[in-house]
Amino acid sequence: MNWLRKIPGSRRAATGLEWTIWRKLPLFLTVGTALPLAALAVLHWQVDASTAAGQRWLQMADYMVVGVVLFHWTAVVTVGIGCVIVMVMKGPAYAADSYAVSHSEQPRRTGPDDKA
Repeated sequence: MNWLRKIPGSRRAATGLEWTIWRKLPLFLTVGTALPLAALAVLHWQVDASTAAGQRWLQMADYMVVGVVLFHWTAVVTVGIGCVIVMVMKGPAYAADSYAVSHSEQPRRTGPDDKA
């Protein structure tokens, strides 16, 4: 059984913004990861870690940067999934898309013994 059998005569929709975003996702991922890490490196370089307050400040900054980076990665993956969904939906129609419903024109009759 071939699940990806194209329906003859089906057309693809014109590409749109999804391909532009899809191609830029690696750049977004790299820049969105590098900027917070670079800011954290500068912060580690500037803050005096010999005091307890400095250590606490650096540890809090570490946690915040990890949270920002993970949130950014999640956002990039979510946008990527959205791009893939739009690409698939704009593609040609496949045979699995066009199955007729058996009772679409005349629903079956229910008798007194049938459960609703």
